[in-house]
Amino acid sequence: MRAVVCETWRPFDALELKEVPRPQMRPHGVRIRIEASGVSFATQLVVEGKYQRKPPLPFIPGTEVVGTVIEAAPDAEAPQVGTRVFAVLDWGGYAEEVVADDIHVVAIPDGLPAEAAVGFPISYPTAGAGLLWRAHLSPGDWVLVHGAAGGVGLAGVEIAKAMGCRVIARAAAAKHPLLHARDADVVLDSAAPFREAVRGATGGQGVACVLDTIGGDAFADSVRCLGDGGTLVVIGFAGGGIPTVAANILLLKNIAVAGVNWGTYVGWSPGDNRQLHAPRARALWAQLMAWWEAGALKPEVHAGFALEQFREAMAEVSGRRSAGRVVLRP
Repeated sequence: MRAVVCETWRPFDALELKEVPRPQMRPHGVRIRIEASGVSFATQLVVEGKYQRKPPLPFIPGTEVVGTVIEAAPDAEAPQVGTRVFAVLDWGGYAEEVVADDIHVVAIPDGLPAEAAVGFPISYPTAGAGLLWRAHLSPGDWVLVHGAAGGVGLAGVEIAKAMGCRVIARAAAAKHPLLHARDADVVLDSAAPFREAVRGATGGQGVACVLDTIGGDAFADSVRCLGDGGTLVVIGFAGGGIPTVAANILLLKNIAVAGVNWGTYVGWSPGDNRQLHAPRARALWAQLMAWWEAGALKPEVHAGFALEQFREAMAEVSGRRSAGRVVLRP
């Protein structure tokens, strides 16, 4: 089969497309013929050996796929052969086939296109875990989303609206029409200061939650945008800088800063507790599927590329041109 291969730690553009053997079946494994694979910023860090978890070399990058079940191990609790599914992987997604763990394979409803479904293994549950498990929101609460047109950010906008919250979305001006189409209550330009705009939109009360995918310089003002009892949920650092917070402001404002690492729930953290977390992860996926079927979630696909165009696909992501998800079509 064809696959993008990382043989040594290297820049993403130095990866190669090669013919490789099909992955071997393993206990609790589900073989999937891949229709779409997600392209994410973090993959660049993985192949350079800079991510917190390093696959054994050589490996095939890619951690989120959509496709059709073509085989399952005898002990796998898997959808039957022929079922369309999405799956979270440890690695292996930039290929024509992959073997995934049965606990991380989820059947998708009729009518959900493969490319659109790419957001459900990681992007939507990352945002969902932040908003549902960390922020403890109530209907009517205000949520500020940074990087709101990205994969996780846009998922956060949609999920917050599905929860009955009011959303302030920040993104580049060219991406504002998409955010208006997703019913964001206030849309702000990410190139402009935002603290006073947030204060004005919320009547001076501040937001109940900041969903922060970018970190960097926006972090300090984000903390000050929180209202009493609010939570800043740290998702990532696409802005480049890893910020710090003075503990006294947490005390004075009665606020919290909380992280959410979806990798913990799918076995990417030290200790690999995927079995322990599987019921909670699958319950969240079920909620997301229910919201999609109700029309509350509308996954946005920025562009799809053939497998041999993997470099061009990543350039859309790293160049911050994408709104929604970029996918490969093996």
